[in-house]
Amino acid sequence: MKVIIVTGLSGAGKTRAMDCLEDMGYYAIDNMPPALVKNFIDMASSGKGIDKAAFGIDVRGGILFDDFKTALEELKQEGIDYKILFLEATNNTLARRYNETRRDHPMAEGETAIKGIKRERKKLEEIRKDADYIIDSSNLKTSQLAAEIENIVSSGEDERSFVVRVMSFGYKNGMPVSADMVFDARFIPNPYYVKSLKERTGNDAKVQNYVLKHDISKQFMDSVTSMINTLIPYYRKEGKYSLNVCFGCTGGRHRSVTLANELERRLAELGVRTTVAHRDL
Repeated sequence: MKVIIVTGLSGAGKTRAMDCLEDMGYYAIDNMPPALVKNFIDMASSGKGIDKAAFGIDVRGGILFDDFKTALEELKQEGIDYKILFLEATNNTLARRYNETRRDHPMAEGETAIKGIKRERKKLEEIRKDADYIIDSSNLKTSQLAAEIENIVSSGEDERSFVVRVMSFGYKNGMPVSADMVFDARFIPNPYYVKSLKERTGNDAKVQNYVLKHDISKQFMDSVTSMINTLIPYYRKEGKYSLNVCFGCTGGRHRSVTLANELERRLAELGVRTTVAHRDL
């Protein structure tokens, strides 16, 4: 049986992920007590016609959630193959979503949503480390999140299942929580100080030409592209299915955006599946 366990931060899109998996033919059970996962798998494997199942497990389970690690160990001991899909987003994004829906965060304990989010992030640290797939939904629309999940799950072990997610950001707004690699672009001359470019962004051809015309920019992108393309097979060998590469500059509008777009273009030419997002635009 193919088993996917969906977990992660509250408000990061787990419900949408479960809906997506159900649309893909998974028997989907949300808010499943971890201790009951193996029982369900045993029952479903005994001629019930269920060949793939998805379980949504998170802190909503309260004290029952504390059995999560034990339940996973039991699955391993029984030789049950499963994948963990972990969804997350930035603290500010999650807080905004809770404010918009006027719901209380499950770990807020009568305090602000931000405090609840920080408690939950701490509680899930070890589980995140064990995740097979990690998706940061901060900059994803609902349709994009669904497409990302479908790509990951349906691709299986195919080489095209590996995806490099490229993101630009501004240091003044904080580091991305999901970064695997961070490259600092602040050594490149800043278009912000060029009057005709100040109000433009790295999505504009004139800004791109300015940033990439410098020899150091070209050498830097050559090195980054070569390194990432070289490392992808080794990440895959370790059972990883994605790599989050982030470029940062001061405000996240010019240099980092240009370099993120350039890396996405170069990797796509090499046949690497990529996505690009600009956090602070």
